[in-house]
Amino acid sequence: MGNYKLTINGKKYEVDVQSVEGASAKVTVNGTAYDVQIEGGAPVAVQPAAAPAPQAAPQAAPAPEAPRAQAAPAGGKAVESPLPGVIISINVAVGDSVKRGQKVAVLEAMKMENEILAPVDGTVSKIHVQKGDSVLEGATIVTIG
Repeated sequence: MGNYKLTINGKKYEVDVQSVEGASAKVTVNGTAYDVQIEGGAPVAVQPAAAPAPQAAPQAAPAPEAPRAQAAPAGGKAVESPLPGVIISINVAVGDSVKRGQKVAVLEAMKMENEILAPVDGTVSKIHVQKGDSVLEGATIVTIG
């Protein structure tokens, strides 16, 4: 349907929109395929101005929790994905105490495993992703309170 080169928060993304059906779209962002949900319904026509939909964290299936790329609540520290990829393990649970530098998750990107480490000491207050989820760069993985 269209190819777009986007710059979001200073980062460049190549987005290919393959199809839009209702409020669902199939897109590829920097070579990684995503099924995304379009908030507020589908656009009448796909236009470059409507392309920022990849900024929302994609979900393979609807989840009962809040959107995956949400900001950390006040007083919490968001642990964010450093690059787009797939979550292959979550190494903490809500309520776990973590130390700065402790592995909280593993992200596969470009066939490499990347450990996501806690940036601060604290307690895990929320897990925003599940094993197998595709995430974009900057998506919140866990929140440490």
